[in-house]
Amino acid sequence: MNKVFIGCGAGFSGDRFDAAGPVVDTLSACDGPRYLIYEVLAERTLAIAQRLRRNDPEAGYSPYLDHYIEPILAKAKANDIRIVSNMGAANPLGAARRVLALAAEAGLTDLRVAVVTGDDLLAVHTVETIRELPTIEGIGLADREIVAANAYLGAQPIADALAIGVDVVLVGRTTDAALVLGPLIHEFGWAAGDWDRLAQGTMAGHLLECGGQVTGAYFADPGFKDVPDLAEVGFPIAEVDEAGDMVITKAAHTGGLVSRATVIEQALYEIHDPANYLTPDVVLDLSNISVEEIAPNRVRITGAKGTPPPPTLKATISIDGGWLGEGEITYAGPNALARAELAASVIRRRCQILGIQEPVRVDIFGAGAVHDNDMGSKRVQAKLPLDGEYRVRAAVRASVRKTAQQVSDEVLSLYCSGPAAGGGVRQYVTEHVSTASILIDRDDVLPHVHAREVFA
Repeated sequence: MNKVFIGCGAGFSGDRFDAAGPVVDTLSACDGPRYLIYEVLAERTLAIAQRLRRNDPEAGYSPYLDHYIEPILAKAKANDIRIVSNMGAANPLGAARRVLALAAEAGLTDLRVAVVTGDDLLAVHTVETIRELPTIEGIGLADREIVAANAYLGAQPIADALAIGVDVVLVGRTTDAALVLGPLIHEFGWAAGDWDRLAQGTMAGHLLECGGQVTGAYFADPGFKDVPDLAEVGFPIAEVDEAGDMVITKAAHTGGLVSRATVIEQALYEIHDPANYLTPDVVLDLSNISVEEIAPNRVRITGAKGTPPPPTLKATISIDGGWLGEGEITYAGPNALARAELAASVIRRRCQILGIQEPVRVDIFGAGAVHDNDMGSKRVQAKLPLDGEYRVRAAVRASVRKTAQQVSDEVLSLYCSGPAAGGGVRQYVTEHVSTASILIDRDDVLPHVHAREVFA
């Protein structure tokens, strides 16, 4: 075996639904094992999925699963392209049943799907046990209603699932890089202690996980970092050999750019310490990697080093955050800033009159709000023209829906009970889930992790 080819079809929940098409077309022509990953699960996304599953036990997997899977499923199956994704979110089994239903609708009677389960800590631990663990990020857990607790799993369970011989593997909470490292472990048989190869595989996963970010999207800055045809940016493909050395390229006949600079930016993205990037599989040291452009849109990466992983796993705790109420209204034209400021003061005063105790944040977008904070310090306001367009936003996080609705409704009332010529009101009242992160001993998690095939 010379190389494994792995493409990415999405880098976040709601990423372009048509990006995977050109990736599948390009993979179909590759000579070697081929995989397509979808990475769609941020901590916020998982918290939302947990809320959805709480309201409907059949929900909780990616709401975009149909959009991503249906257009490419038949072609992927026909060309032996195996799909690995964390679209399982809070309900991998539900996601698997939905994929099998899509396969049946497409006339694919032989599609095999597996899931990885075991990241759900509340299946094996009590809420009290979780609550006693100190948080390393986010809000404290004392006196909070814990909705869910999910540990970040590594790549081995994905490799175990692929060993069953399935076409699709769906997981919940794993590391993003595990979606790539799992197939590489399966194909090359890398051992658990082969730290440098595991590090290179993790490096490949980290480069692919954000989709178009490594191929020019989010990199583009006109006049400084120009990217051709960003509207049709091609999503990335990694060509990885048995030693773990890789070439990053992109789908054929697409826009975007793969260069030394795009690769280095993505390599450093969300890395707390380039010499010690902690994952469940390996501690990655990318501080001395070699990044070399070998041809247009082809960049070779070598030299990642690895050491044994930490004894703990990170876990995301989803906490009932009550309700979020928001309202927005726009003021434009002559004296717009003054009218927006008056509207903001009316909202603040009305919330006092109504007796709302929760902090209500009121911003004026277009007037330096992006530099504001919730700490009570006075904003240094830039000199802006009085004429222009300004959007007033009020928001509150409340324990009961009524309060959230009241704040939202006060913005609506500005139509006839506020300054002149407001328009474009939008209102949102939604359930809110907050998150925190803890560390848990890996021995308290991994014995309960399973990979298994799902049947319709």
